[in-house]
Amino acid sequence: MMKKILFAIFSVCLSFSLVLSGCGYAPDDSSMPAGDNVLTLIGEEPYTLDPAKVSDTTSVAYIYQIFSGLLKMGDDLTPVADIAESWEVSPDGLTYTFHLKPNVKFHNGRVVTAADFKYSWERAASPETGSSTALTFLGDIEGVKEMTEGQASSISGVTVVDELTLRVKLVSACSFFLSKLSYVTSFVVDKNNVSSGSDWWKKPVGTGPFMLTELTQGNYIILDRNPDYYDTPAKISSVIFRLQSGQPMDLYEVGGVDVAGVGADYLAKATDPDGIFASDLQVIPQLGFYYFAFVTSKAPFDDPKIRQAFSMAVDKSRIIELVYKGSVSVAEGILPPGIPGYNPDITGLEYDPARALELIAESSYGSVENLPVITLTTSGWGGLITAELEAVIDQWRQNLGVEVVVRQIDNEMFFYDLQAEKDNIYYSGWVADYPHPQDFLAVLFGTGSAYNNGDYSNPEVDALLAEAAATLDTEESMRLYAQAEQILINDAACLSFCFGESYILVKPYVKGYKLNAMGVPVLTGITIEDH
Repeated sequence: MMKKILFAIFSVCLSFSLVLSGCGYAPDDSSMPAGDNVLTLIGEEPYTLDPAKVSDTTSVAYIYQIFSGLLKMGDDLTPVADIAESWEVSPDGLTYTFHLKPNVKFHNGRVVTAADFKYSWERAASPETGSSTALTFLGDIEGVKEMTEGQASSISGVTVVDELTLRVKLVSACSFFLSKLSYVTSFVVDKNNVSSGSDWWKKPVGTGPFMLTELTQGNYIILDRNPDYYDTPAKISSVIFRLQSGQPMDLYEVGGVDVAGVGADYLAKATDPDGIFASDLQVIPQLGFYYFAFVTSKAPFDDPKIRQAFSMAVDKSRIIELVYKGSVSVAEGILPPGIPGYNPDITGLEYDPARALELIAESSYGSVENLPVITLTTSGWGGLITAELEAVIDQWRQNLGVEVVVRQIDNEMFFYDLQAEKDNIYYSGWVADYPHPQDFLAVLFGTGSAYNNGDYSNPEVDALLAEAAATLDTEESMRLYAQAEQILINDAACLSFCFGESYILVKPYVKGYKLNAMGVPVLTGITIEDH
């Protein structure tokens, strides 16, 4: 997915850093929606609202409100019908036939047809679009790879049977293909809207529960309820995202907002069982993990012994306890709790500074003195780094005698140009695009994957992942994924650091607030009671 890079472990929703307000805190603009049925949030500026091009969690969270696709992810982490009313799968698992709901409309009133999906997917796969996600999410379809490489002008495996029927043929059976279709890359877009100009996404015409009515850079974003939405319509009439509006917790504490994400600095106060926020606090697990990626195409992390040494020189448990007071859990593996295939018994590389130094001596570099300058790439500005990052770098200094240099790049560059900008290590996070091991293990560590920015390559892992993907028996598939994950950890493909959680304060009169499996707020279910 898309690349989901997260640095605020205690963010409200991993993407909006949002704050909701039912009333009493509206922008100073009389032209804006107002009233008790209007939701006001603190949002972040989206980099794009183009479903085919998005690669960051901030932007994708807006896209989920404005656009939609054939399927969506259900509460039980299985794909369910969205624009598709039903579908059939051939016995060999290669052909999917989707039947669209009749009278699903774009925000401009035009009825969605099967041809709109074919156009949307071919646009995503076109080299002219420059999508970094098309091959990841649509690449199982026959002809997508050829189109992304400029060898075809259409997707041979997508056939419009009639206005409401779409037939899709895969290259090989894929047990999680339907889950992939719940991600935004496959969402339908309006051809006339896209053809209006390069900035079409600033006035998008989607099919989702909300319509974008205004986007003013650095000021606000307004979404209005879609009155023609084909599913259960939103209960609130409008949503206002205020941009650059200060610290969410500060606003929450003075009564200016109704829902706030809890930052690390406020965690002790928010989690105090006898404190003023005790009854307001919600703790929601994230289907994501935070990690230090070793760039294996660059010295010295081309040597697995160096990767193992840097992993074993970090006392993750101590850092997490000191920085986060145990409010996040240590990641021994890659797959987070709650996702299918999570293995609580996976064996991580133990903290052992003495053995780490021995590994460096055994490596092709022979000693610490022979290591090149090591630079870590991270997102941010102003020279300030997070406490956990500072602690990890300090342990590398103390335990290995290695001084790691930090280079910060701005968020947009980190999200969209990391492949070109990366140094020897980068610190990142990943949240599920769809709840399946493939979205972590293959997307991040499969040879040639668009989001394998560490350039890791292991034929044994690739073979296990390919076999697991084609295995329709769930138990056997998960066994293969477990093998691949253990190899990745043993080989120190990355330093898995922690699994995060969302800490959220919700006023008692805001009802129905929840996040979906990917940490995106489900705004359609929110109501605001009289207070």
